[in-house]
Amino acid sequence: MVLAMCPLCSDDEDIELVRMLDDGRRVVKHRCGYAWEHGEPPAPKKPSNSFNDLKARFPKTEDVEPKWLERAARLKAQYLATRPGFDPDVAAYWEKYQRIFSPDGLRACDPRLLKDFANSDVGAHPGNQATFNSAWNTMGDVSAGETTRRTIEYLLYGPADVLLEDRLQELLAGAKPFAMTGFKEALLTRVLCVVQPERFLSILKYTTQAGGKREIARMVFGLELPAPESVNWTLGRLLLWSNDLLHALVGEGFANQQHSAAFLWWAKDQPGGVHQ
Repeated sequence: MVLAMCPLCSDDEDIELVRMLDDGRRVVKHRCGYAWEHGEPPAPKKPSNSFNDLKARFPKTEDVEPKWLERAARLKAQYLATRPGFDPDVAAYWEKYQRIFSPDGLRACDPRLLKDFANSDVGAHPGNQATFNSAWNTMGDVSAGETTRRTIEYLLYGPADVLLEDRLQELLAGAKPFAMTGFKEALLTRVLCVVQPERFLSILKYTTQAGGKREIARMVFGLELPAPESVNWTLGRLLLWSNDLLHALVGEGFANQQHSAAFLWWAKDQPGGVHQ
């Protein structure tokens, strides 16, 4: 610490300590009677960007106001009383792809089954896949099938020391040379819905004009989730964290998570919510 010197007398003799401050500086007094705070204030701490700290700052179920929870509960009761459960044909289709997406299934499956999956809307509509289809047709079934297989394999069974959120982000960002062109947010999320149907809602995008997880959180629960461009949390993390949040908020009583997602899609358009 720099030697204390009286600002009035320019004298550094006979200076006594009065008290210590919480930030490490000292209040000192010169023999002339003048007292002052001595020392540099500590530099402000930068917010931590570790995975756990970032996740801890993501909105939680307890952040939803009671009036929104009450409205969602009324809509849920209305929906469950009047709307059918999940189509059994969807369950059969997804069970088929659970086998295909197993480690052994991926290695042995016909490549066309992977292309068919990308263009199917059974259980969850992934939207127009023109980019994926164009890349597939250019590459051919064998090469495109292998690239798609490796993409799915990395997402589901990649290195254990790389979190699922971060494996997803690497594929979204094209950080892996084997990542299949066009096999992005909607299709990657759809794979997760098939393989972990007890966890993943079939809402395939984080934010879209038509309504993604972010818009549904706002319109059904009055909860504002971060815009991807406003935070350095990565889209992969936002996708999974928002899914888990909506999963917790929607609660029990549905046939499965696809049934839960259908409720959320319906609920976002009901009167009395927040509009975009």
